[in-house]
Amino acid sequence: MDLVNVTIDGQKLSVPKGFTILEAARLAGIDIPTLCHHPDQEVKAVCRVCVVEVEGSRTLQAACAYPVAEGMVVRTNTPLVRQTRRMVVELMLARHPADCPSCTRNLHCELQTLAERLGIREVRFGREEKGLPLDDSNPAIVRDPNRCILCRRCVEACHKVQGVGILYPVHRGADAIVAPAFEKPLAELPCVYCGQCINACPVGAIYEVDHTERVWKAIHDPSKHVLVQTAPATRVSLGEEMGLGVGAIVTGKMVAALRRLGFDRVFDTNFTADLTIMEEGHELIHRLTHGGVLPMLTSCSPGWIKFLEHYYPEFIPNVSTCKSPQQMFGAVAKTYYAEKMGWKPEDVYVVSIMPCTAKKFEAQRPEMDDSGVQDVDAVLTVRELGRMIREAGLDVTALPEEDYDDPLGRSTGAAAIFGATGGVMEAALRTAYEVVTGKPLPKLDFEEVRGLQGIKEATVAMDGTQVKVAVAHSLGHARRLLEAVKSGQAQYHFIEIMCCPGGCIGGGGQPVPTTNEARQRRIDAIYQVDRNLPLRKSHENPAIQELYREFLGQPLGEKSHHLLHTHYTARPRYRKA
Repeated sequence: MDLVNVTIDGQKLSVPKGFTILEAARLAGIDIPTLCHHPDQEVKAVCRVCVVEVEGSRTLQAACAYPVAEGMVVRTNTPLVRQTRRMVVELMLARHPADCPSCTRNLHCELQTLAERLGIREVRFGREEKGLPLDDSNPAIVRDPNRCILCRRCVEACHKVQGVGILYPVHRGADAIVAPAFEKPLAELPCVYCGQCINACPVGAIYEVDHTERVWKAIHDPSKHVLVQTAPATRVSLGEEMGLGVGAIVTGKMVAALRRLGFDRVFDTNFTADLTIMEEGHELIHRLTHGGVLPMLTSCSPGWIKFLEHYYPEFIPNVSTCKSPQQMFGAVAKTYYAEKMGWKPEDVYVVSIMPCTAKKFEAQRPEMDDSGVQDVDAVLTVRELGRMIREAGLDVTALPEEDYDDPLGRSTGAAAIFGATGGVMEAALRTAYEVVTGKPLPKLDFEEVRGLQGIKEATVAMDGTQVKVAVAHSLGHARRLLEAVKSGQAQYHFIEIMCCPGGCIGGGGQPVPTTNEARQRRIDAIYQVDRNLPLRKSHENPAIQELYREFLGQPLGEKSHHLLHTHYTARPRYRKA
């Protein structure tokens, strides 16, 4: 490795050639403030918060973009540097709403944190707010362009990570904003509501539609039986909202907190993740043995499904007809469980705790009412649940570990790994292999489909048949995979696609910041949950076996087809005027 010698604030360092001043300073334990910079994105150098003095340079330089050179001398904390940084942030604040306490990102806002760090107590410039309209046209995401600081992090997330390309920087000078194509509302564009723009945004310019008040109202309605389900990924991310660190496993404490919030029953989406595997695994076997449409594509991720409906409707016949675990849970809770308890479906209120903003859209799809009413009534992101817990004054760290309620709270390790990219594929293979061969798996862990590599492949031998599978996460990788299938360059039997980078652990409803480092730590925790459970195959879940005996009959049977399966529809890319 080629090294160069630099001096930063008096410290002499040898750093890799090609490093930026920002990277070199961090090696020296010096944290230069940034705003447009994101560790997983390309350098933008548009905010100018990270300016430093470079000896011999006539102007201040952006540390995030300026490469080190042999003999370079850098000063990061001079009066001019501090004064310039304050001025840059004050100019942003002059055009930013001064209502931090009512913002969804209050105390989690990078601009707010930076203003405090720089000691800004007043803004010397006259306030000139933008006065732009709020975009709350869709059921999942709200855009507030008045809070936008033009960092363009959301633009990169939308274009380069997801390959959807809804958001653009438009206009110039004081009129510059980041806006959807043609400045249309999101509801009129092929936005998939994945929420990756929210995770990238350093402020509160984009946020989820808030369901907390409707959930509080339901909890305090004596006529409602309020049931809550928690997605696989939530147990390794909620702890971040409680200050427990990235990747902390908080399953039992989360259950205890939900009971104390007032939910009548606390159930686990993992139960219906196991149910999904039973249906989807048998669907794959049926397609393989009866000449069905291949490759079969997974259907658990609603952002991915909406992307497919807009951009690849020709693949709709390939998609598994299985509902997602969230929607299966709603249907089962308002039929099977309601019957067991003697309740009417309309008196059962189902709340989901999800790592995903697109789940809010999925819950209100007109196809999702096979229980006779809307299957899922409200969806809370992990961030929203964190706000409810704080509002209720609960100290999660002091709560005891509690178990989910029966029977919709029993699950296996196969269900837990749904939260990570490759997890649905691995869970399905664990069951499909044993159903087809009648033999126990020689090796339970399918490590070939794990990890943050964009596209992963594996071949599994099932009773003499070589089943070729692929996994993709993020829609940019999904697009490349589908194009390869379309062109005939790649051939598979089964493909898992998750909308968000890293799968659900990187969902648009997860705690911020969500970086690749955080994704990997959450993934590691998910697999630890799997290893800790006594049952690790979906078909071994006794509660699932009981559900089939008492209610559904058999996988792909008439009742399961009615309640647990659905259809999808081609959507235009742009709504006609």
